[in-house]
Amino acid sequence: METEEHCNRFAFSEIGIVSSPHSEAGRTPIQPCFAEEYEGKVTVFPEFEEGLKDIEGFSHIYLIYAFHMAGQEKLIVKPFLEDVEHGIFATRAPCRPNPLGISIVRLLRRERNVLTVSGVDILDGTPLLDIKPYTAMFDCIHGTVNGWQDRVDKRTAHERGTRKNNGKQS
Repeated sequence: METEEHCNRFAFSEIGIVSSPHSEAGRTPIQPCFAEEYEGKVTVFPEFEEGLKDIEGFSHIYLIYAFHMAGQEKLIVKPFLEDVEHGIFATRAPCRPNPLGISIVRLLRRERNVLTVSGVDILDGTPLLDIKPYTAMFDCIHGTVNGWQDRVDKRTAHERGTRKNNGKQS
């Protein structure tokens, strides 16, 4: 039975834009840990600049953005780490019912409304929806279980995540 609260629709507007060296999805590293050497700029629109007050005190931030180039929604996908299908909610694939992305990046510096970050695994021109500080006190969870990803060896993850595997999109 659908209740009225389940029928709500949400509308988001971008608060900025992400600039990165990545222009092709199939050549973009998958996940920030495979993109550490890539720097980018996060330009927050001037009307939101005041919201950046004190952000420079954090070493890492979450960027929440729209997968604006994601394509058709899929509920079953083959993620980059395996050639086995999984449900979309057990992956970080971009072709989601609500195409939202999240990346934890290193904050290098702030110059007014522009943040310079590293670890950028985001396509150039991606609309930014929100920024949140990474806080070890709240976000670092020890003893986690990572589902099917625990079966993937680090070398395979690195090769596929950095796209060193012939740029093959999985």
